[in-house]
Amino acid sequence: MISNQEILRLLDNNEFVKSYDVLDFFENSDGFLLKIKICFIDQSVLFSKEYFSRDIRKYSFHWQDKNNNLILRWDNAPYHKDIITFPHHKHKDNGVFPSKETDLYEVIVFILNILQNNY
Repeated sequence: MISNQEILRLLDNNEFVKSYDVLDFFENSDGFLLKIKICFIDQSVLFSKEYFSRDIRKYSFHWQDKNNNLILRWDNAPYHKDIITFPHHKHKDNGVFPSKETDLYEVIVFILNILQNNY
């Protein structure tokens, strides 16, 4: 797992990241909570919530366009038991689909690759 400091360095040093705000952060010997809002140069926004402890990991990475329309959301909420990768899944405007377990770093890299290909 990539450290939170490495994620912030990635955001600080990338031309496709317009700005970001750490909305909540908590860290102790048992784990951490990180909520962050990232604005990209195409005016899309990623809302990230990640909680990690010895016993549990919860995440939601919600990417939306400049008009607040869903582009993609990855999460592991315990719904959609019919999905083969349960509880990991992703939402698109046309449904819910299988997804491997992911983290904030992988999601940011995914988005940055798309932005790089479009600019």
